[in-house]
Amino acid sequence: MRTLVLWDIDLTLVDARGLGRGWYRTALLAAAGLEMVHTPSFAGRTERAITAELLTAHGLEPTEELVTKLHAELIAIAGAEHALLARRGRALPGAAEALAALAARGDVVQSLVTGNLVEIARYKLAAFGLDTHLDWEIGGYGSVSEHRPALVAEAVRLASAKHGLTPSSVVVIGDTPHDVDAALHHGHVAIGVATGRSSARELREAGAHVVLDDLSDTPAVVAAVLR
Repeated sequence: MRTLVLWDIDLTLVDARGLGRGWYRTALLAAAGLEMVHTPSFAGRTERAITAELLTAHGLEPTEELVTKLHAELIAIAGAEHALLARRGRALPGAAEALAALAARGDVVQSLVTGNLVEIARYKLAAFGLDTHLDWEIGGYGSVSEHRPALVAEAVRLASAKHGLTPSSVVVIGDTPHDVDAALHHGHVAIGVATGRSSARELREAGAHVVLDDLSDTPAVVAAVLR
């Protein structure tokens, strides 16, 4: 049996706090000609959910056309400011080592369940050399749905088709109760990492099977995944 490991990105693998808010401000102005006066909640949410809240709060209907236009602006802005990621962000302790250790195993496949659009996910991880051990074709990304459990379902569907993985061998790793809930919704293993705004206690109370303070203990990360 092979294990599918689905990583969150923000505050699980990398810390790029502050950039997303600025990107949305610029994208809203470019896509709709409006200054951003309402800042949506970002932690653990998908781009579709964030975008819908942002547009609604500014008196706009989140039509598919407008959502697509705003997402295109986000991708363009993130690409143009790619160099800022390496200067203003950082890979979190142990992230590179954990990804490499799991990639070295023949019984593990790694991908993502992230609220980011796939293009922005690539920018964020490539800035810190964290993009090479992931199967990008089977991830669940923020364009799929406003609801995070749907991202997990999409990743499992794609992985099952490509790798023949079974639903009983799925592990979701993230820093928020949203990540934990998305895993538990489908009966998968949830690993919480207390490197974000949620405490270890909050992650345990959300139902995480294992909670790690961070990813710096590589053997502990591998053991949690393969428990």
